[in-house]
Amino acid sequence: MKIAFLGLGTMGLPMAANLIKAGYQVQGWNRSAGPREKLASLGATTAETAAEAVRDADVVISILADDNATRSVVLEGNVLATLKPGAIHLNMATISVDLAVELAQLHRARNIGYLAAPVLGRVNVAEAGQLNILAAGDSALLAKVQPLLDVLGQKTWYLGARPEQANATKLAANFMIASAIGTMGEAVALVQGHEVNKADFIDLITSTLFAAPVYKGYGQAIASDTFEPAGFKLALGLKDVRLAQDAGERVNVPMAIAGTLRAAHVESLAHDEGHLDWAALARTAARRAGQL
Repeated sequence: MKIAFLGLGTMGLPMAANLIKAGYQVQGWNRSAGPREKLASLGATTAETAAEAVRDADVVISILADDNATRSVVLEGNVLATLKPGAIHLNMATISVDLAVELAQLHRARNIGYLAAPVLGRVNVAEAGQLNILAAGDSALLAKVQPLLDVLGQKTWYLGARPEQANATKLAANFMIASAIGTMGEAVALVQGHEVNKADFIDLITSTLFAAPVYKGYGQAIASDTFEPAGFKLALGLKDVRLAQDAGERVNVPMAIAGTLRAAHVESLAHDEGHLDWAALARTAARRAGQL
């Protein structure tokens, strides 16, 4: 099985590396050369263009930053036009529901299999091959690529026959992460207003009521004011909150909390915090309380 891997960023590079370690033949592509060189040092072949990378591929895995990057590479970069009939495209990026629907239709018209499989987990989880994979699309196609997903993740959650169902689920999950960060930010501002040490509060809350990975991971960053290097940039969090709102509007689901979170993200960007880790969203509440 020949695999083309498009997008060797924070998540893509360790995922591609795990496939190489598992013995798969991987040809990688990334817009910048540095990640391509790193992958080549692990035994992969690399290509100068995305279209070149997918020319003989049986399976293409892409994990690109957003809708614009996905559209640029897959459509405008001639990836879809180059793929051989019968190939499978496994799109693991967090994209909009609208683009997921469009891509499924375009792939179907060219007799190319299309699956959506965005992931839950940060870079350390990707490195360990312990991602949770949210998959949707034709179940027969999924069965063909499941051995690859078993290398990349600890569990594949099948969510339905339409690829966009996986993307809607991922956006719902990321909306909940944003909600958790926003909630911790306001709660921390509250206790600090009463002269309670925020690290003590985070330790308390993540050891009792909210002993969950999202609260523990982001809570530790909030408690220590550690927002660089970013595991997931705040600007990308804003993108996902916006996409969650769009997905809600598509099916007439109002998302009032998402509107509040979107405003907080925009305020963070106005203070040049978009490059920081998503946990920096908590600074918005501190700023509003006069604590920054």
